[in-house]
Amino acid sequence: MTRPLFVLDHDGGVDDYLTLLLALTFESHDLLGVVVTPADCYIEPAVSASRKICDLAGRPEVPVARSRVRGLNPFMIEARRDSFSVDILPVLNEHDDVRTKEVGEPGERWLASVLASAPAPVTILCTGPLTTIAAALRVDAGVESRIERIVWMGGALRVKGNVDPWKEGGQDGSMEWNVYWDPIAAAEVFATPIPIVMCPLDLTNRVLMTTGFLKTLGRRRRYAFSDLAAQCYALVAHQTYYFWDVLTAAYVEWPELFATTAEHVTLIPDGPSQGRTALDPAGRPVTVMSDVDLDGFYRNVLGRWER
Repeated sequence: MTRPLFVLDHDGGVDDYLTLLLALTFESHDLLGVVVTPADCYIEPAVSASRKICDLAGRPEVPVARSRVRGLNPFMIEARRDSFSVDILPVLNEHDDVRTKEVGEPGERWLASVLASAPAPVTILCTGPLTTIAAALRVDAGVESRIERIVWMGGALRVKGNVDPWKEGGQDGSMEWNVYWDPIAAAEVFATPIPIVMCPLDLTNRVLMTTGFLKTLGRRRRYAFSDLAAQCYALVAHQTYYFWDVLTAAYVEWPELFATTAEHVTLIPDGPSQGRTALDPAGRPVTVMSDVDLDGFYRNVLGRWER
């Protein structure tokens, strides 16, 4: 029996690389390729690190594409430069040659082409802004019907956002960064009938990268995947860090771990709340991840990285 298909659209944050590391192990879906959106990263090292991770996983046949989109509100430099650190981690640089190839066309065009040619509708696992998806729909509006669903890390519904109004002047702090980076493109995608499964801050705020989790990874450094994950998480261990993207990816592989609710959401594209995902009876229907079996999540991720 043919397995469902998916594409990973990530934006180069530390947790995005670990999402790729997890996605390369999926047993329930087949990965058609990866597109990197230049949001929470610098694009050159982000694409390079993604290719090296595919090599590490023994999956050089997975193409990596570079999106050419731009956002309205840039991520902080302090977060974006982690992409340079990940790209030079020892576990990713044991060999000089990189076998995984970068796609020769812009990522948004590649995504449109992959969707158009896929033998069945495709899930897009999006752990960054929705901008590349919006751009692909502009390239070929017909591929809208080729998207089975978008499983997306984004938004904040009943909790405050993670955009600091002190650093982002004029904003009210109600929005989440993956929306705030490009609220206009996010609103475009929300205006389509494409099913969206959303992993908001409401849930990710409850799923921490703990010291215990990191120590467990460190004790399993004999496994290349655990070694990479430990090195990546060590880069951000000085701050409170959540499983934003890895948690979202886990829904695709282990949906039985999650509870979901049906909500109606409106996306605000401008003004002091630009990027806010507001509950609204008149909004578009969205499936929201509302709870997760934490023990099962940690156990399954650790187990999948024992390779």
